[in-house]
Amino acid sequence: MNKSTSNNQSPKVERKTVEKNRRIHMKNLCSELASLIPQHNITTSKELLSQQDQLDQAASYIRQLKEKIDGLKLRKEQAILLSEGIDPSSSLTSSNDQEANLGFVLPVFELRDHGLGLEVILISGRRKNFMLYEVISILEEEGAEVVSASFSVIGDKIFHTLHAQVRLSRVGVETTRVYNRLKELIR
Repeated sequence: MNKSTSNNQSPKVERKTVEKNRRIHMKNLCSELASLIPQHNITTSKELLSQQDQLDQAASYIRQLKEKIDGLKLRKEQAILLSEGIDPSSSLTSSNDQEANLGFVLPVFELRDHGLGLEVILISGRRKNFMLYEVISILEEEGAEVVSASFSVIGDKIFHTLHAQVRLSRVGVETTRVYNRLKELIR
């Protein structure tokens, strides 16, 4: 009988040990996370903060970093647009009033002809969006085959980039017609 009671206690002891090790591990991870937060982002001394407060401070710091990253992505997109000859001040404004004052309303697009290939850059707002499949359909109806499509969201703007190639090189694609059809779609 002694063996059976010692066997029953052994799993309990193991569970307690595992749980104790888990708590120690979590405490160490929380301490490590708290140590990564710069001092200027902490409202009070680290020693006076509870573990929950430390986690709240870490979450707040991560949110600040995310906002900073979003701002840097926006600046990057503005620089890209500027290097491509698109006025970033008009295409990346944040309010509809600014867009209206500049005479610029989203969505906008740019069509580039690269001989046997086309590049379509579309910039839209989250509220004034369009169906991307319609753009792809127009390109395919005009004799182009979409080989890649990508998008990125920065702030309240969505940037789409489509790359298409001419299906039949001897026929080609009439870019003026593609441009006019896209213009009608995006209105």
